[in-house]
Amino acid sequence: MQTTLRSPVTFNGTGLHTGRAVRMTIHPASANYGIWFRRVDVTEHDSMIPALWDAVSDTQLCTRISNADGVGVSTIEHVMAALAGTGVQNALIDIDGPEVPLLDGSSAQFVTGILSKGLCASDAPIRAIEVLKPVSVQRGDAEAILEPDDGLTIRFEIEFADAVIGHQQKSLNMANGTFVHELCDSRTFCRKADIDAMRDRGLIVGGSVTSAVVVDGDRVVTPGGMRHRDEPVRHKMLDALGDLALAGAPILGRYTGHKAGHAMTNLLLRALFADPTAYRVIECTPEQAARLPGAGLSRQDVPQVAAA
Repeated sequence: MQTTLRSPVTFNGTGLHTGRAVRMTIHPASANYGIWFRRVDVTEHDSMIPALWDAVSDTQLCTRISNADGVGVSTIEHVMAALAGTGVQNALIDIDGPEVPLLDGSSAQFVTGILSKGLCASDAPIRAIEVLKPVSVQRGDAEAILEPDDGLTIRFEIEFADAVIGHQQKSLNMANGTFVHELCDSRTFCRKADIDAMRDRGLIVGGSVTSAVVVDGDRVVTPGGMRHRDEPVRHKMLDALGDLALAGAPILGRYTGHKAGHAMTNLLLRALFADPTAYRVIECTPEQAARLPGAGLSRQDVPQVAAA
């Protein structure tokens, strides 16, 4: 059955790129509503933005969605991953600025807030997108692939010159709360040299070493180091789940990303939906619904997230 929150949950933080304070509230929504953002600070234009793949307007440093009036919201991937990973299909997200708060650079606080409020199921069946044949996109040495599967599996591989990251790969079936227990606390990461360059260009006004894993060659600059030895590839998987959630329904398929990012995942969704023979929309059986991310989670899972 389709799921939403039992009551609203609010998050206060700072936007990575703008550096401005942001207040964001996730509200419950009715069955078949989907996920929508509402810019409550916008009064003279359409303030509603659908969280959908064809609303993506920029993927340079994060995922940004916009409506026909040009009103948009950036850095949506972490909260979208939290919603998908807790099995929330319907929500209205009020936000008073152009960017989702970065918080600690992961999805953990979003997940904790959502599960702390509790989840509410409707009588409406869950619709899912079943991948019927392989679809892939490639750009240089980066590649993203979707293949048929009976649930959602994410496999990712990265390789960086910085010795503290190097080559990492991981594959996880997203059933049984895997996102909450294995991925949601993994933070965005970046090289110190890249941060310095982007700050000089005014691109990341609100970033800090407490909201990302900052690396410099063979060392981690961020106090406390990494939460997981392979935290970078785990965060790439987190981003992939958030970007895949813009399909508009849970995906039954196996996603593989090789040096991929926001742009590649969005291109992959566009390729999938451009081929009507590559997918079909189904109503999930109870067995299929039980294999979706978030199935079976409850408030009892919150301490595991909070302790991560």
